[in-house]
Amino acid sequence: MIPSDPFMLLSFINMKLRDGEYKDLADLCQEIDCNPEEIIKILRNSGFEYMPEIRQFR
Repeated sequence: MIPSDPFMLLSFINMKLRDGEYKDLADLCQEIDCNPEEIIKILRNSGFEYMPEIRQFR
């Protein structure tokens, strides 16, 4: 289960991507059974953008 709080979600997603276990956001979302577009929308609404070249939200 992913965190519902956007700031906790940001930390969770960036930590998972940073640890190098997943090649990109889509790969991570497939593993944890969530929709990458929904993650992007939630975090965008909180002021964060996904940067695929560095595999992080900022």
